[in-house]
Amino acid sequence: MSVKEKTLFGHPMGLYVLFFTEMWERFSYYGMRAILFLYLTKGASEGAMGLPEDTAGAVYGLYAASVYLLTLPGGWIADNVLGQKKAIWWGGISIMLGHLILALPSTPSVFFLGLAFIAIGTGLLKANISSVVGELYPEGGAKRDAAFSIFYLGINLGSFFGMFIVGYLGEKVGWHYGFGAAAFAMLFGLINFRVNGKYLAEIGEKPAKKSSLTYLYVVIGLLVVAALSVITGVLDSIQLANSMKYIISGITVAYFFYIGFMDKSLTVVERKRVGVLFILFIAIAIFWSGFEQAATTFTIFADRHTDRMAFGWEMPASWFQNANSLFILIFSAPFAALWVWLNKRNLDPNVPVKFGLGLVQLGLGFFVMYLAAERVLDGSLAGMGWLTFTYLLHSLGELCISPVGLSSYTKLAPKKYYSQMMGLWFVGASLGNLIAGLFAGNFDEENINAMPGLFMQFCVIGAVAGLVMILFNKQIKNWMGGIK
Repeated sequence: MSVKEKTLFGHPMGLYVLFFTEMWERFSYYGMRAILFLYLTKGASEGAMGLPEDTAGAVYGLYAASVYLLTLPGGWIADNVLGQKKAIWWGGISIMLGHLILALPSTPSVFFLGLAFIAIGTGLLKANISSVVGELYPEGGAKRDAAFSIFYLGINLGSFFGMFIVGYLGEKVGWHYGFGAAAFAMLFGLINFRVNGKYLAEIGEKPAKKSSLTYLYVVIGLLVVAALSVITGVLDSIQLANSMKYIISGITVAYFFYIGFMDKSLTVVERKRVGVLFILFIAIAIFWSGFEQAATTFTIFADRHTDRMAFGWEMPASWFQNANSLFILIFSAPFAALWVWLNKRNLDPNVPVKFGLGLVQLGLGFFVMYLAAERVLDGSLAGMGWLTFTYLLHSLGELCISPVGLSSYTKLAPKKYYSQMMGLWFVGASLGNLIAGLFAGNFDEENINAMPGLFMQFCVIGAVAGLVMILFNKQIKNWMGGIK
């Protein structure tokens, strides 16, 4: 048996190499993210930046959106220049350097440069590591779905420990100690990927023929223009974030239109599948725009409106985000087994139904937050159970959407656009994160009475979107051309 054919628990060893690489990368990303919004909004007396909520929300939204938006050129670079494995390697190095910059006390400009390194590195790593997982299972089917659920377990294992360690160091010891811990985590991920890369032999190699770099030059040019517009004062962070919301939406629609209607090399079946991918993109953008309130509005609610005392000790506000990781760790394996068990009995819900269930649970979570917000209008603090139950609903919704969606994109994407379609999946997360950041700017302490209504908006949006997916699931399933 060759190295690449070795298996463990019925899955190739390469899956576990990717599992631990992604685990350490997510440790660094989610650990840093857990304290980022607090660092941006806390005052200078606490060693932080002291930005107003609307500016901090825009900065956070631009960063989080860039992290996922750059997966699109990251996928292109892998498909046309580096190959997936080298893109993962260089992306990890960029992420580590970014966290090292954040770990050093510096000016805001240098701090934002560190965020840029992380965003660029994640763009190279994130979509491509998921693509390689899919390539390990060319036969597709329920086993691939199970593999993505295992892979998703690694994501949440990393985020679980990252939020605990980085969150505690950041809030209780010093912000820059937390950022430094994130840099070490990415270093461990790089070591694992390099030492155990033999289990990924012949997968994700350089493309045989390199393409023109015009596309890459255009992307770099757009990034330079965006940076200069802020540096020169043409746009502030809030204006840029609002502009990016429409730019991302417009570019994505144009991209899907080009692939689905202009590329004559695709068959009719492939074009219909591209249409399904577009529908899933809209659904995931809606889901992440609500789910990613965890790092913004939910953290504000935890920090300012939640009683965090336990046995005489005040829990860090960032630790509440760990409820999501804990629930994913508890339920991801049962969910993976459930899909396989239902599939064997021809009872497995199709992809649109799973998406619909996830969106409905998102809406229910925001209904819980609406009730919690109503309770604090008189100045009292909410119990920890409100946020915890919201995270439970959102985590179960995530398990219905995220691993299923990742797997669906690897199965539905036309071969020639494989990594680029994975990039588009993460662009949906980019748009959702940007909206989440902008939404956080509405949480003004001077207008606390608006908080319940803001949560109710997302309750309605999530529930309605979910019901629409369930109602039209048969038509969407037909467009998938027999792929389950």
